Amino acid sequence: MRGRQLRRAAICLLAVVAAAPLTACASGRESVERPAAPRADEQRTDPEIDRQAAEKAALDAYSGYLAASRTASGRSDPRAPELTRYLADPLLTRVQLSIRDAKEHGAMRTGTVKSDPTVIAVSLDAKPATVEIQDCLDTTGYRLVYAKDKRVVPGSGGGRHFSTATATRYPDGRWLINSGTTHRDQPC
Repeated sequence: MRGRQLRRAAICLLAVVAAAPLTACASGRESVERPAAPRADEQRTDPEIDRQAAEKAALDAYSGYLAASRTASGRSDPRAPELTRYLADPLLTRVQLSIRDAKEHGAMRTGTVKSDPTVIAVSLDAKPATVEIQDCLDTTGYRLVYAKDKRVVPGSGGGRHFSTATATRYPDGRWLINSGTTHRDQPC
């Protein structure tokens, strides 16, 4: 039973804008401040530069997510602050629960994850803006082990599997990974 729960925890581990007008009081009356329309001579942003910046920020968040979850799993710390730097709900809660479940069963993660992510879609006009990422995660060197003696938990072996994730731009400007799935039925 314990091994089955740990395997389930291992699988879960590898698996997220409201605009309000500004008001100001002027002579006892409220007024709404709206941004001025751009003048014809003002420089407009280049959509290609915006797309490239979004791709870079999303890939940085994805890389940070993998590193933060590996570090938090190795320390058996589901509340590690680095997780919230790169993750948002619902993925944040899934990762935290997976780390907590492993810890409660006396297990932790060790090793490394190899990743080579690619951006497959950028939606800057969506509310909120999103970037879709795909990856072939290689977890052959990333093991769920018993914390006490570092023995590998039976049935928790890694492999190379197709993975997808979504990075979302939040109102504060940060790109966070808020959903992700490892497709165990799709080796790569």
